[in-house]
Amino acid sequence: MTGRAIIVGAGQAGSECALRLRALGFAGEVMLFGDEAFPPYQRPPLSKGFLAGELAAERLFLRGEAQYREVGIGLHLATAIGALDTGARTITTTDGTTHRFSHLVLATGARPRRLDLPGAGLAGIHHLRGIADVERLRPGIRPGARLVILGAGYVGLEVAAIAVKLGLAVTVLEAAERVLARVTSPIVSAFYADVHRAAGVDLRLGARPVAFQGNGQVTGVRLADGAVIACDNVLVGIGAVPNTELAAGAGLAVEDGILVDAAMRASASGVYAIGDCARAVSPFAGERVRLESVPNALEQARIAAGTICGGAPGAPEPPWFWSDQFDLKLQTVGLGAGRHDEIVLRGAPDSRAFSVFYLRERELVGLDAVNSPVAFNVGKRLVGRGIKLDPGELGDAGFPLKSLLN
Repeated sequence: MTGRAIIVGAGQAGSECALRLRALGFAGEVMLFGDEAFPPYQRPPLSKGFLAGELAAERLFLRGEAQYREVGIGLHLATAIGALDTGARTITTTDGTTHRFSHLVLATGARPRRLDLPGAGLAGIHHLRGIADVERLRPGIRPGARLVILGAGYVGLEVAAIAVKLGLAVTVLEAAERVLARVTSPIVSAFYADVHRAAGVDLRLGARPVAFQGNGQVTGVRLADGAVIACDNVLVGIGAVPNTELAAGAGLAVEDGILVDAAMRASASGVYAIGDCARAVSPFAGERVRLESVPNALEQARIAAGTICGGAPGAPEPPWFWSDQFDLKLQTVGLGAGRHDEIVLRGAPDSRAFSVFYLRERELVGLDAVNSPVAFNVGKRLVGRGIKLDPGELGDAGFPLKSLLN
């Protein structure tokens, strides 16, 4: 409960860990380092309300800088960490300043995956991870502009929904044969593909870009079949890469994320990792997984803070995710996609309110709920509980799902 706790990474995970330490009575010094100039902020609205111009940057901030000072958290913004020495228990900033720690939490997050294609350095090719990324893209979000989006995952489809509503000509290129292929079932994929096409999005599946074209500024994306999609701007949304370089350079165990145990402890004493950069054992997956979601970041932050303060990690909550597109809220709980042996559809996709249950040996391992908050809330309480369910009841829209909680 004493000493100096240093947290590297001022995102939602890092902020939550710092605040949780204070809430648990940690009496030592707490230092929170972030390489952006902004205080910790929410990232999900970046591809939604903030991109649409409905939210000012200040509305994204989790707290004002003064609020961190009030609880004794030293907030060090626009400060990157260049080196970590786990033996000497020091970090060194890129300007050469060294700080000793008793406890170190790595919350270094992830960065957008980039395409190494000819023309990748042209102006007008964007990625979306932070406030500055959106501010660079926003001038291109104007009626009549042509936007090509590479990748039909959450971010790509969310931006497509915003852009087409604002009058842009939007083309989404997805290399897989369906949208959201990594995270959901063909039922949900087909539904969202139909929704986007009905809204005017030019959605092309099985499309493989091979080059960007332009002279200084991108003007087109060339595909493997020779077609060229004309554009004014491109958004690359093909996933994220965990920021593990600092950890790997210090000799920590890394494998698509910093490897941690159930208490968020990394492979060196006194060092922890949380959030998008951490790969932790999950009872819901039966293996180590790296999850990119706000709920996961917050839960891991609380576990790490609790461990530092001498507590034991409690039972983990099922992971959950959400995506807002048009008038649709997709809420997912569990890691069911790819781990199920049966799918049960409840409701009709044409109604724009339905849910998909993923079962394994009749136990709920995952759920997708589209505009179906009751199903989502019930699913959060049933995933991973080992309860045998009746597929017929789940698929019967007249069956009261809440009765399963009794």
